[in-house]
Amino acid sequence: MEAIKRLLTRYVRNDEGAVTVDWIALVAVIVMLGMAAGFSVSSSVPELANNMSTFLSSSPVGPN
Repeated sequence: MEAIKRLLTRYVRNDEGAVTVDWIALVAVIVMLGMAAGFSVSSSVPELANNMSTFLSSSPVGPN
């Protein structure tokens, strides 16, 4: 019983994997922010393209 208690105490005090967990959480947040930015940009591109098309089609080309 004492050996199990010693083993559990050593396991609880061991923090070698804590940095890995921190990095995983940080990378997950960065990836989610990148996905949100990509979605925001990709959803507004068609509207911008239509506005540019309307502007360019109404602009005269060449000498008048």
